[in-house]
Amino acid sequence: MNDERSSRLRDRRVQYETAGLDIDDVVSDPLEQWQRWHDEAFDAGLAEPNAMTLSTVDTEGNPDGRVVLVRGADPQGLTFFTNYTSAKSAQLAARPAAAATFAWLDLHRQVRLRGSVERLPEADSDAYFATRPRASQLGAWASPQSQPIASRAQLEELVAQVSERFSGDVPRPAFWGGWRLVPNVWEFWQGRPSRLHDRLRYRFSDGVWRIDRLAP
Repeated sequence: MNDERSSRLRDRRVQYETAGLDIDDVVSDPLEQWQRWHDEAFDAGLAEPNAMTLSTVDTEGNPDGRVVLVRGADPQGLTFFTNYTSAKSAQLAARPAAAATFAWLDLHRQVRLRGSVERLPEADSDAYFATRPRASQLGAWASPQSQPIASRAQLEELVAQVSERFSGDVPRPAFWGGWRLVPNVWEFWQGRPSRLHDRLRYRFSDGVWRIDRLAP
């Protein structure tokens, strides 16, 4: 890497100027706090405010991460959808736990969480699949997700075949559906000047959420 590129990485600085975050500023329920921050990110016009980096571990202990879109949030957890034969689903099936990160950098905010993961009931997956655009429904059928494919042309041919197969409504494939991440730890991060950021952690213990401030 040349000196100019190195300096772009080494010397890049953004000073976070915000009002800060204290325990008195947040609500007792971390999901409600997340929903408030998500609403503010949405209202601020941030791209894909429901995008989270989902981190898993494979059977050999290697970490893996990718961005997925959260499609539901309620007291049971956060839900997202994918192909059940994908690499992420295989990892979740083998080790049903995950971590996730939301990065709303324009607001100098980040939310981290981790917990157990479970498959959604089929009825829930059916209901969500029915709301997807037809092209996305066909894509779910056509794509052998995470598997090697010869070319883009091959993928487009698979889509054409599926489109011809389903001239009317497109049913949900049995190999596609939802997962629910059930957090037991949340962390809310607010950027502050001089890298002295505010960090509040929620931990579920003895049936209640306990909040701690963490050093930056």
